[in-house]
Amino acid sequence: MIEEIKDKSTLYAIIIRHAYSQEGIHFFTPPEFSQQLAYMARPAGYTIAPHIHRRVAREVFYTQEVLFIKSGKVKISFYDDEQKLICARVLEAGDVIMLATGGHGFEMLEPAEIIEVKQGPYTGDQDKVRFDDSN
Repeated sequence: MIEEIKDKSTLYAIIIRHAYSQEGIHFFTPPEFSQQLAYMARPAGYTIAPHIHRRVAREVFYTQEVLFIKSGKVKISFYDDEQKLICARVLEAGDVIMLATGGHGFEMLEPAEIIEVKQGPYTGDQDKVRFDDSN
């Protein structure tokens, strides 16, 4: 239900399949990530006290993305920093993935709706390097 995409010691992505279920709160990301990914399942009546997040300076070096596959089926290919293909996985409706590092490409196997969350603002082509995956 939880899969880490790794090559050697590098963590490229974390996949949470739609069937995953666990009581309580569970964090999947290491503390050094600039974004956290967690799952929470709480019973009816459970409360979280109202709160405000304090302003805290954080340094971000890489854009990390979280994708929610709302509908359809998507093939995601993972690449190392030398643009070499590591592997590919198919995600479907309800699956969630955090793209942590390295490269990635997408192929819609079915019409798909995807919700993306990442650090902003998006700066267009200044934000990414596109490459040919035919190698």
